[in-house]
Amino acid sequence: MMKLTDYSKGHKAVSAINTLAAETVWPEHTTPLNIREAEKKQFWPKGFSAGTAHAGIKQGKKDLLIIKSDEPSQAAAVFTKNLCCAAPVVVSKEHLEQSGSSIRAIICNSGNANAATGEKGLIDARTTVEKTACILGIAPQEVLVASTGVIGTLLPMGKINSAIDSLSAVLFETSCRKAAEAIMTTDTFPKYFGLDIALSTGIVRLSGIAKGSGMICPDMATMLAFLVTDARIEQKLLQEMLSKANEKSFNTITVDGDTSTNDMAVLLSGSSSNNRILPGSRDARIFYDALEGLMTFLARLIVMDGEGASKLVKIQVEGAATDLDARKAARTIANSSLVKTALHGEDANWGRIIAAAGRSGAVFNPENVSIQFEDLVILQPGYLSDFSEDDAKKILCRNSYTIIVSLGDGEGSAVVHTCDLSKEYIEINGSYRT
Repeated sequence: MMKLTDYSKGHKAVSAINTLAAETVWPEHTTPLNIREAEKKQFWPKGFSAGTAHAGIKQGKKDLLIIKSDEPSQAAAVFTKNLCCAAPVVVSKEHLEQSGSSIRAIICNSGNANAATGEKGLIDARTTVEKTACILGIAPQEVLVASTGVIGTLLPMGKINSAIDSLSAVLFETSCRKAAEAIMTTDTFPKYFGLDIALSTGIVRLSGIAKGSGMICPDMATMLAFLVTDARIEQKLLQEMLSKANEKSFNTITVDGDTSTNDMAVLLSGSSSNNRILPGSRDARIFYDALEGLMTFLARLIVMDGEGASKLVKIQVEGAATDLDARKAARTIANSSLVKTALHGEDANWGRIIAAAGRSGAVFNPENVSIQFEDLVILQPGYLSDFSEDDAKKILCRNSYTIIVSLGDGEGSAVVHTCDLSKEYIEINGSYRT
């Protein structure tokens, strides 16, 4: 794996994505898209397209994205649990209810979160939606809206309206990379991928883009993600699939322990396809596995791009009394600043790991705990620790590895993906607004 901080836009982004894709074990009946080929050919499923524009929120960069569906699509979504949720989250929830989850477009701006902006922020979000709906010739409630960026600043609506107008004059032929770039904030590379899925009725495509680098902590959604498929799935089943896959993917990642105000993940399903997926069918199981696989892949890309990160680390907790206890321990270990700085310093400091588990709220006997770095045993039950520091260093020097913590108290298990904490994280976030 390349050094994470070496990734940037363009060909390096493609290398980053392809490197992780090659290391990923994909579900059966799925074929990963060749990203270089997808750049040249079709990335979006049939019936979907994307367009980008420059609204001037981000200096010299595209900062507005519209994903549109030729026909009404069934929509499923999950949103941030942050009490101070942003105006676009409020408006998108309203539109899902008003439209019966029949959605034709998603519009997203980057560089400004439109969060903590009061009634004016809600008006601006609704104005953005109405302008988009007018350009596309659809109803406002058929549009979802998202924003990402600085909190507490009003949107430059004059610039956004002009940018939306410019989209009406061009074909929606934006590539997957450019679409993903348009929603980036502190991300160092765009995040996108797609799968072809072999169903009993034929091949369907599932494609997705995501953004996220900082303010990442598992409590849905911790970032933005937009996924589309030309498989035909009723809304109830679509929502069940997205919610379940979300718990297994985006809710298993953390960069800094902060849950954003704007987070959402949306999945759109085309309504005109002959490839219909029925509840309880074999096709439903195949599609779900592919969905979870793609969302997990995008989630791992976000952790790889954690602000200042150089390590992608899987925290795997086993032997807990319950899955809930395992999740508590795994999340606390993954969010611990002391653990994360030790990961950055490549220090096999197992004491920080067991201390984090001990304050997590999980119930277990500390004397039963064992810890491994990959297959190297660091701690055995009874607080026995006798390992080679040199062997541990060889593992900790890697860009990606797994830490296994066994609580020795049951069958519960959980996984959280995290990264190290570096000086660069402080530099990035210490001057984010300026």
